[in-house]
Amino acid sequence: MISAGKLGQKSAEDIYRKAQSNRTSFIAELMTSGVVSASDLAHTMSTAFAAPLLDIDAVDRERLPRDLLDGKICQAYRVVVLSKRNNRLIVATADPSDQEAAEKIKFSTQLGVDWIIAEYDKLSKIVDANSVSANEAMGNIIGGDFDFDDTNMGVPEEAAEINANEVEDAPVVKFLHKMLLDAFGMRASDLHFEPYEHNYRVRFRIDGELREIASPPVAIKDKLASRIKVISRLDISEKRVPQDGKMKLKIGPDRVIDFRVSTLPTLFGEKIVIRILDPSSAKLGIDALGYEPEEKERVMHAIGRPYGMVLVTGPTGSGKTVSLYTFLNLLNKPGVNIATAEDPSEINLPGVNQVNVNDKAGLTFAVALKSFLRQDPDIIMVGEIRDLETADISIKAAQTGHLVLSTLHTNDAPTTLTRMRNMGIAPFNIASSVILITAQRLARRLCPVCKAHIEIPQKTLLESGFEAEELNGSWKPYGPIGCNACNNGYKGRVGIYQVMPISDEIQRIILRDGSAMDIAEQARIEGVRTLRQAGLHKVKLGLTSLEEVLAVSNE
Repeated sequence: MISAGKLGQKSAEDIYRKAQSNRTSFIAELMTSGVVSASDLAHTMSTAFAAPLLDIDAVDRERLPRDLLDGKICQAYRVVVLSKRNNRLIVATADPSDQEAAEKIKFSTQLGVDWIIAEYDKLSKIVDANSVSANEAMGNIIGGDFDFDDTNMGVPEEAAEINANEVEDAPVVKFLHKMLLDAFGMRASDLHFEPYEHNYRVRFRIDGELREIASPPVAIKDKLASRIKVISRLDISEKRVPQDGKMKLKIGPDRVIDFRVSTLPTLFGEKIVIRILDPSSAKLGIDALGYEPEEKERVMHAIGRPYGMVLVTGPTGSGKTVSLYTFLNLLNKPGVNIATAEDPSEINLPGVNQVNVNDKAGLTFAVALKSFLRQDPDIIMVGEIRDLETADISIKAAQTGHLVLSTLHTNDAPTTLTRMRNMGIAPFNIASSVILITAQRLARRLCPVCKAHIEIPQKTLLESGFEAEELNGSWKPYGPIGCNACNNGYKGRVGIYQVMPISDEIQRIILRDGSAMDIAEQARIEGVRTLRQAGLHKVKLGLTSLEEVLAVSNE
């Protein structure tokens, strides 16, 4: 500005000092001072940075995209998103030198930034018009027929009545409704409500990735927590220990969404995570899970056997429950008695006897399993094998003519057997009961609309685990680009599986107390892919990117 003759040196220094003292940007202070006009500033910036100049008044405000960038960032840096082109955002600004703004936008959206210069005063009008106050935003809820199941079971009557009245605060209720409906509409799997000392944020997990969605006033945290607890049938007076519950949201006359709620006391309030439970996911069929033909054949053979144990392993959020329920759906026939013990039951499956374990009441996995064995079951599903007693009864059931399905938290199929050994289960019990282990991960699926071939050096592909003979030019890896139909180049997720049947040779290794490495080597000889190899196969098929597979698997 000084070089262009628009601003004197002393004025510039004074404005700079004032901006630092007021903790505002230099440009904002410059505009407030009135020393330079917004038009002069825009023309000077356009020339200095060789960036296009736009009269933003000529743009139709109704057609500007609202969901590409968090409103807080637009407000803080006085920027307006004009459009998205491939993996770059076209953003109007009065200050293209603001590196902090560019980095913040890149971090928030995972997209590059192309600046367009606009006049500061016109930009500010649009930003302020788009920045509705938090309370107004909570009040502007989309119309529709929705209602909570407000039954207060297990909550003292007086306490429930007092607190229910306390939280019948319209903005809070409407804000929660909006968050739940938005999460469902955006295909999120979880909502995170997180209180901190000076701020409160709401994040959605979409395709396995957490994204900040809203930042309501921190004063809302207690009322929001109480509202969620009331409709989840939790004790609203208890804020010192974690609690788990469930709730339903009715949308329209015949559509109900189930949610699982978990509260956790943190330094500045209760963090609440709400998991969206989709009953339709269990009815997608085994083909929709992403098993390769040979893997599907092994699984179908194992669950078709009359007795034995099938284990599904992987970390939290890797789709184990959906896999188990898909198997149960295939087995759920009128002539079969199926019983499940879960903590809690996530998917309601008609024809299956589902039991929620309740440790406080003494109904543990082990107690439920003992009862099942007196109920003449054909198939038993145990939500998770956590201790020796549960494992012991599950194995006895598998050895006495029942098919047992369960989950364990391990990294891959071979280490599952050594984990059971470490729990104290005798090798001969493992060898005689377990018939198949499938380890799984979920990787983000490339968007079919915008995915494109990318060049990856051959050395990188070899280091990732590809064999030299596979790199024969018959295929090319795809990468994410980004379009209006997806999230930064990805849409949905695809399963990556290691399916390991327990062969006679692997049984012998277990009986002689062999290590996970011995089991893994034998599995390799028998043609069982590791999780990394299964993921690389998905890369060859163009279903996911190499970076996704490297992120979810070890080698």
